[in-house]
Amino acid sequence: MTRNVTIKDIAREAGVSISTVSRILNHAPLVREEKRQKVLSVIEQLGYQPNASAQNLVRGTSMTVGVLTQDIASPFYSEVARGIEAGFSGSGYQPIFVNGHWEVQDETAAISALIRRQMDGIIILGGRLPETQLHALNARFPIMMVGRHISGLEEHCLHIDDLEGAYLATRHLLDLGHQRIGHIAGILTHTDVVQRFAGYRMALSEARIPFDPELVYEGEFTESSGILAIERWVSSGIHFSAIFAANDQMAYGARLALYRRGIRVPEDVSLVGYDDLPASRFFLPPLTTVHQPLFEMGEKAAHCMLNQLRDQHDPMHPLQVRLSVRESTRYHHR
Repeated sequence: MTRNVTIKDIAREAGVSISTVSRILNHAPLVREEKRQKVLSVIEQLGYQPNASAQNLVRGTSMTVGVLTQDIASPFYSEVARGIEAGFSGSGYQPIFVNGHWEVQDETAAISALIRRQMDGIIILGGRLPETQLHALNARFPIMMVGRHISGLEEHCLHIDDLEGAYLATRHLLDLGHQRIGHIAGILTHTDVVQRFAGYRMALSEARIPFDPELVYEGEFTESSGILAIERWVSSGIHFSAIFAANDQMAYGARLALYRRGIRVPEDVSLVGYDDLPASRFFLPPLTTVHQPLFEMGEKAAHCMLNQLRDQHDPMHPLQVRLSVRESTRYHHR
């Protein structure tokens, strides 16, 4: 087995003291350029790799940032994760991803694991951790929250204008002449879901269309819950001409269930999603959906975390959304 090269080996080969090698590795001044170049040449020849753990111990930092996602396999979280990786690129910091599975117990365990690994900060994507727990975390080290608004931690929260996004989606369907609009919500205890539900209701109220609770199905952000929503409505004889799903994945499931029932999109039912995942433009038919800047969201979260680690703070403004209109919606002919 090959022995690791040490600074003692470098010093011996270069004919200098160990302290001189150490100063050069730590970019200290007052080392003659000729000696510096000689040591750097020996380092390259021997293939020396510094011990990251030892360096971090000296610096008092791990150069890592924990990222709590809910499901890294989800296309939503994977796109945000790509943005986070891009945001940290070139900074020297490395993101470490863990999953919370939308369960407080799992999220707490994941956060504890990150703390044991001595992360320099933690980015939290969504989730259900209580506000008291988030305040306690913030008292210990820098945190950034994406998709949540926590009172008292506004400068640590990066979120989307979900009320506006859901309003735009529902308003689009209303403008197409639809009145019986089903809403496949996410888990109704989540802040972003509450805001999307409120935007849906606000658009209906503005159009003077009575709210019908039978047209709301609480899903779980998954394709299977979109299938279950359609099965519930169709088997119960609930009439609808359009659907607004609170994320694209539930819209995908709804589309499959409608197809299996012989219900055409958009000829019989118009369908709108939320997120604008990369796959949605290749959906059949291409999905009308609320565009969230997922990659940019992750990138900005990383930049905000880096600024916190440098004792700088950015003003937090909700990221704007827009409606991407495609072929899954059409005018409703009564």
